[in-house]
Amino acid sequence: MTDTQGKILLVEDEKSLSDVVKLNLELEGYSVDCIERGDKALQHASKVHAYDLIILDVMLPEVSGWEICKAYKSASDTPILFMSAKGNSSDKIKGLKLGADDYLGKPFDLEELLLRVQILIQRNNGSVSQKKEQINIGEFEINLLTYNVIKDDRFITELTKREVELLELFYKHEGEVVSRDFILDQLWSKDYTPTARTIDNYILSFRKLFEADPKNPSFFHSIRGVGYKFINK
Repeated sequence: MTDTQGKILLVEDEKSLSDVVKLNLELEGYSVDCIERGDKALQHASKVHAYDLIILDVMLPEVSGWEICKAYKSASDTPILFMSAKGNSSDKIKGLKLGADDYLGKPFDLEELLLRVQILIQRNNGSVSQKKEQINIGEFEINLLTYNVIKDDRFITELTKREVELLELFYKHEGEVVSRDFILDQLWSKDYTPTARTIDNYILSFRKLFEADPKNPSFFHSIRGVGYKFINK
């Protein structure tokens, strides 16, 4: 069995169209998940980072594609292709201003859709391949490929995969208050959801490693009743 060409989330309320698009995408080797309602699509915002592309209709039950696009783009850099009967220039401009990467008006040619999908996923995969290999916290260097922590050219320790993922999450949201629930939703599957105390234990370990004075942290700040804020000085 060969690997898929990419994972796609298709948000479209017209089931006959959704079925046709899904079938043709799967014939091209893509893995496709489908959602038919806007409110359910909005609830999926925390999971869009797992996809290579979002294909999003504008006119959806309960919540519009515009609102979903804003929520998805605030949660992830995953490219979005609007697919809508609202194909006039003002709607295209609105979609692009909201952060969408492309806009395809209905009715459309399936071959054109497949080409646009291919281009967007290749472009996105290109940006992923150029992902940072290292982040810095103060005087510490964290290699995202080897998980090694270096300071002053000296090896300090090797982190776990989960520790590196958590550091990357904080690094991406530097200066923002990040809740424990958000962290759990981003990094743990529903099959295994640890307690909020698990996050606290990770933070204690980070403070011992990175902070000059763990009791008076400079990087990992507690926000009472919510979670943490990472500030990289």
